[in-house]
Amino acid sequence: MTKPPLTLYLAAPRGFCAGVDRAIKIVEMAIEKWGAPVYVRHEIVHNKFVVDGLRERGAIFVEELSECPDDRPVIFSAHGVPKAVPAKAEARNMVYVDATCPLVSKVHIEAQRHADAGLQMIMIGHAGHPETIGTMGQLPPGEVLLVETPADVETVEVRDPSKLAYVTQTTLSVDDTAEIVTALNKRFPQIIGPHKEDICYATTNRQEAVKAMAPKCDAMLVVGAPNSSNSRRLVEVGSRAGCDYAQLVQRATDIDWRSLEGIKSIGITAGASAPEQLINEVIDAFKDRYDVTTEMVETAVENVEFKVPRVLRVPA
Repeated sequence: MTKPPLTLYLAAPRGFCAGVDRAIKIVEMAIEKWGAPVYVRHEIVHNKFVVDGLRERGAIFVEELSECPDDRPVIFSAHGVPKAVPAKAEARNMVYVDATCPLVSKVHIEAQRHADAGLQMIMIGHAGHPETIGTMGQLPPGEVLLVETPADVETVEVRDPSKLAYVTQTTLSVDDTAEIVTALNKRFPQIIGPHKEDICYATTNRQEAVKAMAPKCDAMLVVGAPNSSNSRRLVEVGSRAGCDYAQLVQRATDIDWRSLEGIKSIGITAGASAPEQLINEVIDAFKDRYDVTTEMVETAVENVEFKVPRVLRVPA
C-alpha cells in the first residue's frame, strides 16, 4: 500500500538550549566525580526522559533539601532556587553545585541590584513555577510582587509607584510578556525595566521559528513535558500564528493519529529541555506512516555554550 505524501516542516532552533545542556552535564560530571548517589533538588530540567536517564545513572531527585543527607553532594536545578536554599546547605556543611542557568542567575542579580537601590520588584511570571519561586526568593517576602496577566497589573498594590523595577521569568511567551510590560509602563510610568530582555535567547528563538513555521502547517507538534513552561508556550505561539491544530507530546507514543487524518503537512519543534532523541522518534513515527518530504524552517543559528562550575573541572 502506498503511503500518503506529507511535508514535514522541522523548526530550527529546537530542543536543548545551552542552559539545559550545562545542567545535565553538571549532574553527569558530579556522578563521575563523587560517585552515586548524587542528590538533585527538583527535576534538573523539566523532561521525564532526561530525569529517568539520570536516575538510572545514580541521581536521586527530591523536592526539598531536608530530604538530602549531609554527606552526599546536592545539585540545584537549572530553574534556580531561593537564597535560603544554598544558605541551609552551607549551614549543614554540604557539598552543593548550583546548576541554575546563567541567564536565570542574571535575573537574580538584576533583582538584587534593584533592591539594593531601594526599588520594589514586580516579577512577570507563572505562580508556582520553580523559576518564579527561585527569583522571588532572592529577596525578602513582599519585596517581589508577582503579576501573570495585564489584569493583574491593574490590581497590584505597590509601596511607592516611583520606586519600582520589573523582571521576567525567562521562559515566557514574548508576545504575552510585551502586553504585560505595556500595562506596567502605562500604570507606572517610572518603572525600570531590564537593560536587555529577560526572556532568554533560546525561548525567543524557538518561538520565532514556530511563528515562521505555523502558517505553512495543517498541524503542529511540540515535543516537551507538560510541566515545561517554554514547551507549553510554543503550543500557544503556534496556535496564535495560524496553525489550527497545535499539540504538546512527550514522545511518539503520545501522538493522536486520528486527529491528524487527512493532513498534508506537519510542523515539528521541541521545547528547550527535550532531547533530540525524542524528536527523531516522532519524525520516524511519521516516516512509518507517510511518504515524508522534510523541509527545515530555520530562523536563527545558536552557538551559545556555558561552562560548568569550576568545582567539577578539578579532580576530586
